[in-house]
Amino acid sequence: MTKFVLIAALGAIASVSAAGPAAVILGTAGTFAILSKSGIDTVPTSVITGDIGVSPIAAAAITGFSLKLDSTNTSATATQVTGSVYASDYKSPTPAELTVTIGDMETAYTDAATRPTPILDLGECDLGGLTFVPGLAQVTGNLIMAANMRITLIGGAKASNIVWQVAGYVEVLAGAHMEGILLVKTAAHFRTGSSLNGRILAQTAVTLQSSTVTQPTQTDLRRILAQTADILV
Repeated sequence: MTKFVLIAALGAIASVSAAGPAAVILGTAGTFAILSKSGIDTVPTSVITGDIGVSPIAAAAITGFSLKLDSTNTSATATQVTGSVYASDYKSPTPAELTVTIGDMETAYTDAATRPTPILDLGECDLGGLTFVPGLAQVTGNLIMAANMRITLIGGAKASNIVWQVAGYVEVLAGAHMEGILLVKTAAHFRTGSSLNGRILAQTAVTLQSSTVTQPTQTDLRRILAQTADILV
């Protein structure tokens, strides 16, 4: 019943909106696969394609990765990360750059959260088996992806132009697959075998359990900065 009501609500909103909102500008936060203010934890083995970073918390809050600092001490590497790892206590210029990046994340969240209609408002919901083309979704509570369910993009949609603004937490349950940019006010939890094609930009902690996170391509990143999108079902 919950899923049926959600689908019906999406259809109702889509029917009155022919043109979607302007793109949410991520700024430098749009260069990270995972960005967190409170820490990133993994239960190995997770697979992350893209950079990850924490600020203002220090590198000690990045756990389960067996980090190795590079020769400049400005970043680190990890076998579970195809990319670089950044933390606020690494050498300059990393701390200052992360301060800017966190500010960009918070600005993007506020922008997305305060957009007026016709932005899609999902309330608090349990997602599964839904199909989207490009758009911005406001979630006023928590966003939960049911186990072994999938978000599917059609009509030329890209993960880079699906943006989820979530006022609560995100929980993607075991085996589920999520698409899009997650702008999360609190935490994001990805359970065993879950995956995301997109980005996790969280204002508290991110936890992964043998999960896969793949950032959009650089072509898609340029689309984030320039594109407007329609919201349809």
